[in-house]
Amino acid sequence: MKMTRLYSGSDGQSHFEDINIELPPADVARFSKPFATDNIRFGIIEGIDEIPWHTMDSREYIIILQGAMELEVGDGTKRIFKAGDILLAEDQTGKGHITRSINGQKWHFLIAPAKD
Repeated sequence: MKMTRLYSGSDGQSHFEDINIELPPADVARFSKPFATDNIRFGIIEGIDEIPWHTMDSREYIIILQGAMELEVGDGTKRIFKAGDILLAEDQTGKGHITRSINGQKWHFLIAPAKD
């Protein structure tokens, strides 16, 4: 299983990193190691085409439940996140990133703050 990490680099820019989540077998399924979280929230963003350059207030796992969004980082790299994609957003300093809707469509998501 894959997760994308969005982080602040030493250059003051946000960057993407692909992370593989190991899923060793356990009885009838495969489970990752536990990821410590607290107070999950559900949300919808609609009626907004773009959220200009911003950083995260805290480290958060964001899981897209329905729809899709696009993120752009400082070097111009863009990625689309769609239903089922997992993002660890932790770019809390620097220039940050831009968030965009795809064709003006809304997207549903789950946010789980990451505990250290």
